[in-house]
Amino acid sequence: MKTAIVGGGAAGFFLAINLKEMMPTMEVTILERSTKLLAKVEVSGGGRCNCTNSFAAIRDLQAVYPRGHRLMKRLMKGFSQRDAYDWFEAHGVRLTTQADECVFPLSQDSHTIINCFLAYARRLGIEIRTSEKVTNFEQLADYDFVAVTCGGQPKAEGLQWLADLGHETAQPVPSLFTFQIADEGLRTLMGTVAEEAVAMIPGTKLRAQGPLLITHWGMSGPAILKLSSYAARHLAERQYKAPLAINWLGSKDTEAIALLQATAQRAPQKQIDTIAPEGLTMRHWTYLAGKAIGERATGRWSSLNQKELNRLANALCCDTYEITGRAPFKDEFVTCGGIALEAVNPATLESRHVPRLFFAGEILDIDGITGGFNFQAAWTTAYTVAKAIANY
Repeated sequence: MKTAIVGGGAAGFFLAINLKEMMPTMEVTILERSTKLLAKVEVSGGGRCNCTNSFAAIRDLQAVYPRGHRLMKRLMKGFSQRDAYDWFEAHGVRLTTQADECVFPLSQDSHTIINCFLAYARRLGIEIRTSEKVTNFEQLADYDFVAVTCGGQPKAEGLQWLADLGHETAQPVPSLFTFQIADEGLRTLMGTVAEEAVAMIPGTKLRAQGPLLITHWGMSGPAILKLSSYAARHLAERQYKAPLAINWLGSKDTEAIALLQATAQRAPQKQIDTIAPEGLTMRHWTYLAGKAIGERATGRWSSLNQKELNRLANALCCDTYEITGRAPFKDEFVTCGGIALEAVNPATLESRHVPRLFFAGEILDIDGITGGFNFQAAWTTAYTVAKAIANY
């Protein structure tokens, strides 16, 4: 029996190794269209590979899987984050869980995982072919089973050969990207981080909280990356032009007013833009105060009237900008869209249209926010497919 795995990335290798361990007599071949294997694994997490998450702080999978959370909830009963952690440890990759619940190799080096995959592939006799581009199903006629794990496709054309087989598809659009913001004043704050910021798209329920980094092109950091994931289709439909509101402290209006009043009481004779409320850098506060009340920011705290107090509170809790595009470089790491989940059996991920054809990883319309959730989706779906093929 022979299985072809189309795609030499995280899901492809994980599927191949698990299938071969479950069914040693199966001939397994990985077909990778490029010359480089496991490219995303190498660069993920700044080269450290955030390979999963403890999920300890997650109460609802929809918060971390904007698309595919119901299917992930089902599949993780068969292969969870705990199973993934144990798998890597059992295969020689020691892991560590950070305070933010993200899981990395103890070595802090993605090559630890890459070397593990390559070593086990060699040990198990898995054949690996690079520069093997698959563009039609006829190329795979010699195999008894086929698993497509070729990752997110940046353009719909990459899904066409699968659509031609009858599979429903979801239009691919970028996810996990940073925002361009054409505001020269904001850019002077490059390098500033707000640890508890909330980023929102006004007029929608789309919001995300976490550290926010101001960059020379606009905004980045976990809060922005999470928001881009939640809003992937919303922003794509609007050509990446939309309003953005930032709550810099993650607090309520009443809490912001109380914070400002406490600052005024602490330093009534000091200049407003020279005494920053707790939680803000001086440079950040000077910018926000000037934006909110103009020249009055050079006045004394004791001279603040109620209207000015409200404007300053609004600058802290609902500071508004305009998103003018995605980051000026291709930093998207995940694609929203792919093979529609209606096209597969939810228990096995086998195609509903072509027997013995399976899908795993980002090729499916499943994607998560930053924090190790996309790799967990790769491990869970790949293991599901390996087990389904082995049980055939």
